[in-house]
Amino acid sequence: MPYTRGSEVSRPADRVLREARGLVEKGVREITLLGQNVNGYHGAGEGGDWSLARLVRALAKVDGLERIRYTTSHPNDMSDDLIAAHGEEAKLMPYLHLPVQSGSDRILKAMARKHRAEDYVRLVEKIRAARPDMLMSGDFIVGFPGETDEDFAATMDLIRTVNYGMAYSFKYSARPGTPAAEKPPVAADVADARLQELQALILQQQRAAQAGMVGREVSVLLEKPGRLNGQMVGKSDYLHAVHVMTDATPGTIARVRITASAPNSLAGEIAAS
Repeated sequence: MPYTRGSEVSRPADRVLREARGLVEKGVREITLLGQNVNGYHGAGEGGDWSLARLVRALAKVDGLERIRYTTSHPNDMSDDLIAAHGEEAKLMPYLHLPVQSGSDRILKAMARKHRAEDYVRLVEKIRAARPDMLMSGDFIVGFPGETDEDFAATMDLIRTVNYGMAYSFKYSARPGTPAAEKPPVAADVADARLQELQALILQQQRAAQAGMVGREVSVLLEKPGRLNGQMVGKSDYLHAVHVMTDATPGTIARVRITASAPNSLAGEIAAS
């Protein structure tokens, strides 16, 4: 929330690169760049402040580092160079968490968000133009003070338009010291019903996205043994949990053909070389 966090600080680029190289030397294959507003990164580096895109491109040159992710992003800081990096850097994974919170411009303004719903949708279109297979996730808050049926309908319309692979959703809860905390809340039963309706739509989209993976080959970073003897579990490029029968060791990146979709994971088999 804009009212509850402090000033943003970016670590120098050379420190991030040095830490990444050290992790790779210890066997790490994937790193995630974390920040409250990570795509607003402006860390000091050679030649001046670096953008997140420049940092990602430098990390992509680190031998042994195979996957790069970042979270959480803000729509207003999704720059053209970062969008381009998604289409040009193979190590930058095709999964992006880009919160929007609401599809109603009136509610977004009340939340002190600096973007409009239409701007967000156009941004997603640009991102998918650069990386057509991008799986999007987001954040949503329902029941924000003053949210009407029309405001909620606008949020549902945005979700249908974007078509998320997954999303996090919450019912508004007051935070002391914020302007919204002084406003009358939406009735609890109304907020509950809206949250259930929104989550049902997100679940439908999530399951459709997973079902669409069946028959495809994906890259899976194997992480740990599964529940079955000889089974390994890992994460695909799209951040789906994948189960596969293999004798490969943790840390191996395998090509896997997806054979089935379960509620919260995928099953696959090692692809023929």
